This record gives sequence, structure tokens and C-alpha cells, in this order.
Amino acid sequence: MQPRRDGAPETRKTMLADFDLVIPANLTQALQILSEDATRNGHDAMPLAGGTNLLVDIRARRAAPKRLIALGKLDELRGTTIDNGRVIVGGRTTLTDVLRAPRMAEHAPSLVQSARVFGGQMVRNSATVAGNLCYGSPAADTVPPLLSLNAELTLASQAGRRVVPLNDFFLGYKQNVRRHDELVTEITWPLPPSNSANLFYKLARRKGDAITVVGLAVTLVVESGKCSCVRIALGAVAPVIKRALAAEAMLIDQALTPTLIDAAAGQAVEACEPIDDARASAEYRCHGVYVLTRRLLTQAWERLS
Repeated sequence: MQPRRDGAPETRKTMLADFDLVIPANLTQALQILSEDATRNGHDAMPLAGGTNLLVDIRARRAAPKRLIALGKLDELRGTTIDNGRVIVGGRTTLTDVLRAPRMAEHAPSLVQSARVFGGQMVRNSATVAGNLCYGSPAADTVPPLLSLNAELTLASQAGRRVVPLNDFFLGYKQNVRRHDELVTEITWPLPPSNSANLFYKLARRKGDAITVVGLAVTLVVESGKCSCVRIALGAVAPVIKRALAAEAMLIDQALTPTLIDAAAGQAVEACEPIDDARASAEYRCHGVYVLTRRLLTQAWERLS
């Protein structure tokens, strides 16, 4: 460090806090490192995948991990496959990978639509699906589509693996059930039946590279002219992304009419716990949920009836 002219040492502010960077060669090594950290009860290590949220938080001093476990070499966690009637997305799969995956638009149209409006191209090239889930932002774009698809997560540690429904994953604002010694290795969901529709819409202040004001996804299954399954997922309107369960219950075993859809949209608003912030008021968010629920349910019904 060069001294100043008055003889005092020159100090500079660094953009990032000090941390150790560990680069495991495979999943086994990564889980071993996380297990050792958890055993010491330090919980100092944090997984680093795309880093599109974490590095921003470190730079802003909102996070100060002592060790980062870079997952860039864990190619076994990257990619999409179909096996035993389920779509499987590896934990290190990026949003660009989702957009390029064969038949993903057929098996998860809402997820593809969310990937298209997820940040800019450079962000999509780095951001991972698992990272977007684990960060726990109420405005995460991939969560409403995956909730509407009834997705499950596989969490792996040295002790073994467990499967958690995405609907049970979130505990609160940026809190989830993942232990410090675990990684999300897979996100899976059943192949949608042919008599289903799956839609997503992101309401934001501009078309691209914007944080979500309201994100809403709908999955509808119709049999014999009636709704046999419906899932409505609401984003950016509560501390966690959630299902509008009461609204869904109104539609089961019903032929959807404009009056019934309107009532369900009003019930979806009742599930909201929005805030006022720089992007929108709570009132505007509630109105957005009402309009989008009504719109997507109507579009899904018209496609299937």
C-alpha cells in the first residue's frame, strides 16, 4: 500500500468483504465442506452458484460470509431430463438452460415464460433455478410457475437426501427449510396432462430487467367439462410466495363461468399481504392480483373448454 504524501498510510474501501473461496470438484466434495462447516457450528460457508443475488448482497454489506463454496464445477447438477413421468431440473441449471431445454415450453410453459422476463441476458446466463428458490425473495420469478406445477425439491447432504414439496419449502421472508449442510440438487414436477393449461404473467414497471410487482401463475386441469385441479400461485404480494388455496377450492368440480372466475379472483386478493414500496402500493398489488387471476383463469379455461 503506497503512503500518502503526508506519510500516513492510504486506506481504500474494497467492493467486497474478505472471504475464502473454495471450489469443490464435485458434489461429494461440496457436501463434505458444508458438513464440516455445520459440524463446527460456525455456519460460515455459503454456496455460490450464479451469484446474481448473493454477490450483490456481499457488495452492499447485507451479507458477510467467511467462506463461499463455488459450485461452478458441479456439472452433475446442471441440465434437464425427463424420467418416470417427471421433469427434472438440476440445481445448477441456469435460466438460459431452461429456455434452451428441448420441450420445456411444452412441459412447463409458465416456467419458460418467467425465464424470458428474468433479468437481462447476462443475468439469465448465470442465475440458477435453485439459487432463485433458495434466496427466498417474495418477487422471485421462477417460484410462482414452479408452485403452480406442484414442484418438489431434492435436498442432499452427507447424511442423505430428502424431498420437500416447494409449497412447504418457505418458512418466512428469505427463510426456508434448507439446512446449512444441504444443497438443492433437483427440482422436479410431474409431466402435465394434455388436458391442462399452465400460464404465467409478470407485472413490472417495464418489460425487461425489472423487479416483479406482481407475479402470478395458474395451472388448470379440466375433465368432463369441469375443473378437476387448479393451482394459483401469487408472487410479490406477501412475505413469501404462496398459493391462493381458498380461491382454488372455489373452482374444484366446477364449470368455470365469468361470475365464478370473478369470485375466485376476489378470493385470491384475500390471500395477499402486500406492502407499499418504491415499485407499487399495496392497493395496486391487490388490484394486480385480481386482474391477473381473472385473466389467466379465463385464458386457461378457454383453451381447455
